[in-house]
Amino acid sequence: MRAAWTAQELLTTFTTDLGEVALVPGVGGVFEVRLGAETLWSRKAEGGFPEPAHLKRLVRDRIAPGRSLGHSDGHKTGEISGSEAESDG
Repeated sequence: MRAAWTAQELLTTFTTDLGEVALVPGVGGVFEVRLGAETLWSRKAEGGFPEPAHLKRLVRDRIAPGRSLGHSDGHKTGEISGSEAESDG
């Protein structure tokens, strides 16, 4: 289920940039995100699933480096940007 949700997130974010997202059945909890021959994320190597914003940045950095991801860009969970911190008074 998580793989299908992740695929949909990538297709929704990169509507015109990705030609295809393929889900390949596996066993043993395999979860990898590849772009061509390059592995962008491996659950085995990284020790879990990626945060959606992080995965989107990884994909964006390879297929459309100049593109903004809006609110997903440059923020890690729990961080507040300088302008947001200043507006809190």
